[in-house]
Amino acid sequence: MNGAYGQRMLEIARRAGLDARELAIPETEPVRAEHVTEVPSAKADVDAVGVVHCETTTGLLNPLAEVTAAIKAAGRLAVVDAVSSFGGVPMDLSGLGIDIMAGSANKCLQGVPGLAFVITRRGLLQPRPAVSPSLTLDLYDQWQEMERSPGKWRFTSPTHAVAALHEALCELVEEGGVAARAGRYRSSGELLVEGMVARGFVPLIAGEWRSDVVTTFLPPVPAFDVPAFYEGLKQAGYLICPGKTATVESFRIGSIGAIGPEVIGGFLDAVSGLMV
Repeated sequence: MNGAYGQRMLEIARRAGLDARELAIPETEPVRAEHVTEVPSAKADVDAVGVVHCETTTGLLNPLAEVTAAIKAAGRLAVVDAVSSFGGVPMDLSGLGIDIMAGSANKCLQGVPGLAFVITRRGLLQPRPAVSPSLTLDLYDQWQEMERSPGKWRFTSPTHAVAALHEALCELVEEGGVAARAGRYRSSGELLVEGMVARGFVPLIAGEWRSDVVTTFLPPVPAFDVPAFYEGLKQAGYLICPGKTATVESFRIGSIGAIGPEVIGGFLDAVSGLMV
């Protein structure tokens, strides 16, 4: 783990009663193969290794192909949190050897919050009935219910979120698929970074590892009034992500969703107005 979402994955596993061990990486550094193999090769009783693809604490994009290859080479299950990347970052689940991938209707799929999903091999579900410590989050039971009655939830279905996701998926197809959406995100992200750097802000993550989903910036000067900056942008009609990383004062700006060059340009103009 190299951010808050990796820490959350650890906490979820522990609260579920799993014997989960942490391998902490500095939040400005990517997870690499040598980090991953440190756990599976040293601990013979490790069943699975989990990693966050896009760690939006900082906007760092972990090298998924390298990491999953190391996990599979060690003979462990690869569990990937792709909540912040699925639909906006091309990935070949089969080619990468991902065994379990968690996603969400919002973020890059551009639906609304409220619907999560898991993509996994059926062979991992079939022999595992009645082992989930959670009734509402029991994937086996939910899968079996949908096998018996296609499209039926065990409990009240999130109708509005499903309808929104269906529309969002239609829009993704109309846009040209994941590759086209990733290209738009890339253009928006590059325009954002270029404009912010020109105004004195510094990206926290190096370009090689920086995602096009969200970018963390350092203030131009140590005494920069970040709360006043938030409020000024809000008054101008732009909301950015508050908070900071565990080590430095910073803020995050997302470039996903229905955002194009005209929105980024307007945002940068608003930033310029606050720098006077």
